[in-house]
Amino acid sequence: MAAHRWRRPVAAATVLLTALAAAVVVARHEPPQRRLTAHFTRAVGVHPGSDVRVLGVRVGEVVAVTPRGRTVEVAMRYDPGVQIPSDAQAVIVPPSVVSDRYVQLTPAYAGGAPLADGAEIPLTRTAAPMEIDDIYRALDDFNRALGPDGANADGALSDLVATGRANLEGNGEQLRETLDGLSRALTTLADGRQDLFGSVANLQRFTTTLAESDQQVRAFQRQLADVAEQLSGERDELSAALRSLAVALADVTAFVKKNRQLLTADVAALADITGVLVRQQEAVIEILDVAPLALNNLALAYNPRSGTLDTRDNATGPYDPAGFACSLIVDQLPAKQVPATCHALAQTLHARGLPMTDQLRKLLKLPPGAPTAGPVPPGEPPSTQPGGPALDLAPGGPVDTLDRTLGGILRGPA
Repeated sequence: MAAHRWRRPVAAATVLLTALAAAVVVARHEPPQRRLTAHFTRAVGVHPGSDVRVLGVRVGEVVAVTPRGRTVEVAMRYDPGVQIPSDAQAVIVPPSVVSDRYVQLTPAYAGGAPLADGAEIPLTRTAAPMEIDDIYRALDDFNRALGPDGANADGALSDLVATGRANLEGNGEQLRETLDGLSRALTTLADGRQDLFGSVANLQRFTTTLAESDQQVRAFQRQLADVAEQLSGERDELSAALRSLAVALADVTAFVKKNRQLLTADVAALADITGVLVRQQEAVIEILDVAPLALNNLALAYNPRSGTLDTRDNATGPYDPAGFACSLIVDQLPAKQVPATCHALAQTLHARGLPMTDQLRKLLKLPPGAPTAGPVPPGEPPSTQPGGPALDLAPGGPVDTLDRTLGGILRGPA
C-alpha cells in the first residue's frame, strides 16, 4: 500500500517534467518577436494589450504606454514574419462598433529595406485622432472669436450679415440662375477635361521644345534685331525706293490704259504660243535633250585650219549602195518582179558573209537579222561581228581606216 502511494507522486512529477521540457523545446524553436517604439502627442484609449495591425490584420500588441513629457511613448512587439517598411508611420485608429482603439502601421511592405528590430518611429511620423473634447473646444473658440467679445465687438459681424441680407433680398432668381450657370460651366469643364488636359500637355511640350531650342531662338532674335537695325539704317533709301516704285506703278498704270487693246492681243498671242508649247511638250523636251549634244558635235566637227565642217555622209550605213537600192526595190515590188541582179547580189553577199539588209535576207528566205552563214573566201577580211562591217587588219593590229580629211581635200593629217 505504501509503494502504491509513492508511485502516484512520481508519475505526476514525471508528466510535469515532460511538459516543461516540451515547452522549453517549443520556445527554443520559436523566433523572438520584434520590438518597435513610437512617439505620439497623445495615446487616449491605448493600453498594454491593444492590437498592433497592418491593413487591419493583427500582427502584434502594445507592450507599454509611458508618458515622456509632452509626448507618449508606446512600446510594441509584432510577429517576426511580418516585414514593415523602414519609413513606416504609426497611426492610432479610433474605435468602431466592433473594435477598440489600436495602432495601425502603414503603409504595407512592398519592397525595399525593412524596419529594423528595436527601431523608433519619431513624432513626425505618428498621428493620433482628435478627441471630442478638442472638437468642442475648437467650436467654442470659434464662437468666442465671432461673439461680442471678438469680431462682433463693434457690430462688424452684425453689419456684414445685415448687408448680405440686403444685397440678396429680391435677388433669389438671379442667384439661382447664377448658380445654375456656374454648375453648367463646371459640367462643361468636367466633360472637356480630356481636351483641357491635352491642351495643357501640348502647351507643356511646346514650352519644353522652346526651352530645348533656347540657343536657336536667341540666335533668331539676334538676327532679327540685326535685320531691323539694318532696315533702320537704310530707311532713307527704302523711302526713296518706295516713292520711285509709286511713280513707276503710276506710269505702268497709264501705259496699260493707253495700250489695253495691244496688250490684250499680245496676251492672246502669248496664250496661243504657250498652248503650242504645251501640245509640243515632248518635242520641246527632246530638243532640249538633243540640242546640247548637237552643239557639241558641231563644235567638234569644225575644222579651224580650213574653216569648214568635217563631215562624212553615211546614209546607207554598213551596206553598199547597190544593196540599199535593191532593198528599196524589194520593199516596193513583189518578189517575182524583183530584178535578177538583186537576187545575184543577195547571194553574193550571203556567200561572202557581208552585211545584208533584212529585205535582202527576205529575198533569200533568211530570217530577219540572222547572221550570214556563207563561207569567207580566201583573202577577204573577216567581219568584226556577224553581219557587221569588216575592218582592215595589219600585223600591228586593227588600223583606223577613218579618213578625217575627206579624201585629202582638207590636207589634214592622215
